[in-house]
Amino acid sequence: MIANVLRSIGGIGLYGVVSILLFFTVFSGALIWTLSRRRSLMEAMAALPLADDSAPETATVPSRHE
Repeated sequence: MIANVLRSIGGIGLYGVVSILLFFTVFSGALIWTLSRRRSLMEAMAALPLADDSAPETATVPSRHE
């Protein structure tokens, strides 16, 4: 039934192309953003889940204003 409905819709192939392009655009943007961050910032953010709540100064995220 679903196959019959999809065959009757004209231009359905365009949605597949648009969705793939949108996915790769968002994925590429996230990859570029991640790789452009400073390594010290990423290491500090990676340590946050393991940080002790009683000592927040052990895993502080460095300020972006230097």
